[in-house]
Amino acid sequence: MSIRLTEQPSLYDNLEKKSVAELLHDINEEDKRVPFAIEKVLPDLERLVTAIENQLRAGGRMFYCGCGTGGKLAVLDMLELPNTYGCDPEQIQCVLAGGVENLVLDLEEKEDDTEEGWKTLSEDKHVTPKDIVVGISASGNTPYVLATLKACKEHGIPTGSFVNNPDSPISEYSDYPVEVITGPEFITGSTRMKSGTSQKLICDMISTTVMVRLGRVEGNRMVNANLINNKVIDRLARTMAERNPSLTYEFCEKTIKECGGLKKAESYLLETGVLKEKPLEIN
Repeated sequence: MSIRLTEQPSLYDNLEKKSVAELLHDINEEDKRVPFAIEKVLPDLERLVTAIENQLRAGGRMFYCGCGTGGKLAVLDMLELPNTYGCDPEQIQCVLAGGVENLVLDLEEKEDDTEEGWKTLSEDKHVTPKDIVVGISASGNTPYVLATLKACKEHGIPTGSFVNNPDSPISEYSDYPVEVITGPEFITGSTRMKSGTSQKLICDMISTTVMVRLGRVEGNRMVNANLINNKVIDRLARTMAERNPSLTYEFCEKTIKECGGLKKAESYLLETGVLKEKPLEIN
């Protein structure tokens, strides 16, 4: 069996003999390859994101499905979205080998489990054809992800994926496959590096684009962010003052706190006549 690109020997050798400066330079050189690899598959990524948007607009959900580095990055993406965009936590979720609740235990042996993923989706999440399941795997043949996508296809659940090897088995069971070819890792087989970097970038691209398309951003501002700390409240108050020049920063801050959010505050002020016209569009 041919060796997958992500498992081929590093382009660098004798690493233990290199200086700190040399190691950092070489790692950085490899990291530079990642955005260009993603650029080559933007049309495929567009098809995947469009499919996700369509499912969510119709009331469905998206589930990331992954293990190891890719799975952990998907959990991070999932966790940050409700606070950043004020979206329903049920809208974008993650099915992680070993369970999201066991993330810090790093149960990487669970990536060989071929039953857990579909069991979680079908029994715990009650997945339906209205949803979409997106598999993440550097190798492109992780048993946990492969078996889950295969089961989804058998039950009429739309599927997507992003992997780091060409012609992968996981792509065969994906309606919207994305193959980002990042090549051999700096440390042979250490897919937490370039492959992981590509996975982080793609998670960002998917969720950010979907949230913008679903109206959770106006201009370039997070107008639906949850009031999780003083930094966010300050950011929202400044945004609201810019959008509504007749209001002071202090008044905006107070009203946002009382109403529980920027959009709620503006709606309240429009309803009560304090604001006479809709907020300005700003960037």
